[in-house]
Amino acid sequence: MTSVRSYLAAEKSANTRRAYAKDWADFSSFCKTRNEGDLPATAILVAQYLAQLADGGKKASTIERRVAAIRYVHKAAGHEPPTNAEGVKAVMRGIRRRLGKKQVRKAPATAELLELVLAKLPATTAGLRDRALLLIGFAAALRRSELVDLNVNDITWRTRGIILNIGRSKTDQAGEGADIPVPRGGKLKPVQALEAWIATAGIIEGPIFREVDRHGRVGSSALSDRSVARIVKRAFAAIGANVDDFAGHSLRAGFVTTSLEYGIDAFKIMGITRHVKVDTLKTYDRRERGFDDHAGDDFL
Repeated sequence: MTSVRSYLAAEKSANTRRAYAKDWADFSSFCKTRNEGDLPATAILVAQYLAQLADGGKKASTIERRVAAIRYVHKAAGHEPPTNAEGVKAVMRGIRRRLGKKQVRKAPATAELLELVLAKLPATTAGLRDRALLLIGFAAALRRSELVDLNVNDITWRTRGIILNIGRSKTDQAGEGADIPVPRGGKLKPVQALEAWIATAGIIEGPIFREVDRHGRVGSSALSDRSVARIVKRAFAAIGANVDDFAGHSLRAGFVTTSLEYGIDAFKIMGITRHVKVDTLKTYDRRERGFDDHAGDDFL
């Protein structure tokens, strides 16, 4: 039975499991206020819960994740998910229609912007780490979780650059893995930045990107994905950018946007980002193409 539980737990990523646990706890609390059972829950109860979330100002995306959590817990317990009921689906359609599904997308950390950021980074131990983190995250189009999960044994050194072995990721829940090449480069020089950080930190095994205290001492544990977001925001604040516009995902979006600006073929970009659909890749394109050949260019 222990093995069964461990395999069930491994079906979802750690981040997804944490999110679902939090969402389920919120639903369970709601059920208690109504003196109703949460497992199995009735479709009417779930519909009431979703309506309360919408009335309380929750985003449509948050509510959809709560639905996914409720569905997952019921299926794992062998119950028919109440989220399959037409009444619940109708409520969700109404919520989407009322609240909309527009996503707030972060600004891209393009190569041009990164050059400005790098010029402002201090020549300290933390500064060297931040430079390596920003450049490797950009050059390999990594997600925050993939950056902090990088270990020494995930790097293969080559004459022309490095190869990063990315294990389980958001789009690779089966853990098949992917090898992402990062060239040395002649402008931003991501590999050189990584070499400088590893040498300064004296890292020979374990996590690559670690905490650095105010005295410049390097810790042994990996950064959290939230730390990545803070590092990105701090770096862009140094060049006067609005920190609310940038986050950890800006590095991945920046690689896609910069590549498209340089006319790189979409399928070559997908070889780095590991997207399987061009339509998904398009959501990372932050170019202001609506202004190109605008109908009003001659008279506005």
